[in-house]
Amino acid sequence: MHSPAEHCAVSTALPSSAPSLSVVIPFYNEEDNIAPLVARVHEALAALPCPWELLLIDDGSADRTLTQMQAQQAHYGPHVQVLALQRNFGQTAAMQAGIDHARGTVIALLDGDLQNDPHDIPLMLALLLDEQLDMVAGWRKDRQDDLWRRKIPSRIANRLIRAITKVNLHDYGCSLKVFRAEVLKGVRLYGEMHRFIPAWIATQTCPGRIGEYVVRHHPRASGVSKYGLSRTLRVILDLLSVYFFMRYKARPGHFFGSIGLFFGALGGLILSYLFTLKLVWGASIGTRPLLIIGVLCVLVSVQLLTTGVLSEMISRTYFESGHARSYVIRTANRPLPPAGWFTPRPTASSDTPAADA
Repeated sequence: MHSPAEHCAVSTALPSSAPSLSVVIPFYNEEDNIAPLVARVHEALAALPCPWELLLIDDGSADRTLTQMQAQQAHYGPHVQVLALQRNFGQTAAMQAGIDHARGTVIALLDGDLQNDPHDIPLMLALLLDEQLDMVAGWRKDRQDDLWRRKIPSRIANRLIRAITKVNLHDYGCSLKVFRAEVLKGVRLYGEMHRFIPAWIATQTCPGRIGEYVVRHHPRASGVSKYGLSRTLRVILDLLSVYFFMRYKARPGHFFGSIGLFFGALGGLILSYLFTLKLVWGASIGTRPLLIIGVLCVLVSVQLLTTGVLSEMISRTYFESGHARSYVIRTANRPLPPAGWFTPRPTASSDTPAADA
């Protein structure tokens, strides 16, 4: 665990076989934050001794977010790439679009609201490489948000997620995360599953290769937060899906089958009891509510067992197809410039990096 005061203890020097870095930032109605955030990213990564690119994802914004993105791309060069989604698909789909188009061997994700600090990325990257991790998650230990609308719902959600997923991180909601691309690209994100990325990563790698780093967090300067108290309720619903996929992704029949066997056993016991009453003591059982309950349990059992078999067939077909996408890219009216990298260009008099096509 590292804190801002311990930044100096984490080496920012990368090995000679340094990776390439892709920084992915989704935006939705954040027109005032584009220019300052892109400038901060360049300031934070200018001295990074490895090639990097910046992917800006417009999640169907209704303001001038896309226009501002294109202006920054024209200003900085081809290492800044812009992806515009056809409509607002949500933060998770926007992140997935950026991940799919990222070319780096390491991928960094962060929010577009200027609350994450890009200067933490090189330190998290160094930690990822030095300790041979597959993921480093940000921990907003000194979070600059409203107590009742953001902090308390976030604490409740974090405790629920830790209890269900068994992945022990302090802050699941922090968007600032750094991953090895080969691991992250093995995960498909849908719905609002960006909160559970550490849990999904834990299905691809050992939880011991997931670390966290105390990052700086700034108050929102402009724009409007997209989250509120309702997020905690959505987390509870999403957790059911996470629990299912973490334990039964490859064997959904076991999930439905276990429940079906329980109801089948319960219904069998009830009907056996009633059969004994009728056969031995000659009791009338036709009007007993327990008879209806027993029959209903058996029917539910048969239905769940059948559902389990069907879910096995559906899951295999779905996951083996590998062509599903949770977003649609808008077709540009003008051709995009070729993707490039921002790379260090050493000279005799200066070590100032330059953008290379």
